[in-house]
Amino acid sequence: MTTTAPREPREPTARDRRRWARYLVDERAEAQVYRDLAKRRDGEEQAILSALADAEWRHENHWLELLNSSGGVPKRLPAPSLGSRTLGWMARRFGSIFVLALAQNAEGRSPYESEPFATPRMVADEKIHHEVVRGLAARGRRRLSGTFRAAVFGANDGLVSNLALVMGIGATGVAPQFILFSGIAGLLAGALSMGAGEYVSVRSQRELLDATEPSNFADEVLPDLDLDANELALVYRTRGMTAAEADEQARLVVATAQGSDRTVPYRRAAEAVTDHETVGSALGAAASSFMFFASGAIIPVLPWIFGLSGPAAVAVALTLVGVALLGTGAMVGLLSGAPPLRRGLRQLAIGFGAAAVTYGLGLLFGVSAG
Repeated sequence: MTTTAPREPREPTARDRRRWARYLVDERAEAQVYRDLAKRRDGEEQAILSALADAEWRHENHWLELLNSSGGVPKRLPAPSLGSRTLGWMARRFGSIFVLALAQNAEGRSPYESEPFATPRMVADEKIHHEVVRGLAARGRRRLSGTFRAAVFGANDGLVSNLALVMGIGATGVAPQFILFSGIAGLLAGALSMGAGEYVSVRSQRELLDATEPSNFADEVLPDLDLDANELALVYRTRGMTAAEADEQARLVVATAQGSDRTVPYRRAAEAVTDHETVGSALGAAASSFMFFASGAIIPVLPWIFGLSGPAAVAVALTLVGVALLGTGAMVGLLSGAPPLRRGLRQLAIGFGAAAVTYGLGLLFGVSAG
């Protein structure tokens, strides 16, 4: 139902009506995406997605009202945009974090801010929808951030480092067998180094969290503390509370403990679990980093494995790595809510830039050796 008038009311044109029809079908498609995602969720997330679908229905009704008031809804509506159709297809089959990330990007590109027949309320709705979807996507990102981060960046590092290695070695003019050996050696050395480094990094981070998070060390003595003079309030002040808030919390905890079975925990265990889930498993991150570095590093070597050499091998290696870099960059862009194409092109520029530097050095050393 339209409750706020368009910002710049004027006589609609045929072009306006075509645009409204496009908005109508896209709103319907987006509402269906949220309904499909809601079917694959439960609890709070299901309720949030259903509420988003209802909001898109309200927007759909706005365009229906405008079309009906200016000649009726066209008998033949346009097809939804490619982005809406892609989202719908993915939502029906996957319901994953990637769909929410794409939906976040779509909500951020709403045309209503410059649309004279969209109401201010609709503009505000779209901005709020972007934040709601971003929040839902953030939950998935936190669940993926540990091991998945190691996997994606491990593959990307393998692609870039081994491409740079084989390009540099190949530019010196050595035999193809030496390039192949160098690529395999670089793959193993890099994968082992990445796996070990990731294990130490994640393990150290988890140990740091264990050392800094609240503990239950003093729980058993809580009933014996003096309500009027105790240091429990200082514990809460170290956690960021003001003196008054800390004193109130301490009194509440002690009073509760004195009337219970002497085991009232006061640590925020849920936060500790969330922190550890975000960091991920040390062994999982190490294994993921090793495997994905190796899977990325093998790609630049494939032409030489299959017997190619010279410019043909270089061209095939650059093509394969270029496609892979675009893919990993786009994936990171999707998960971070950034434009995937821009992130993919950035990864491509970084990888080819590194290869160009080492190729130039290889040419220099090859000439000097000759």
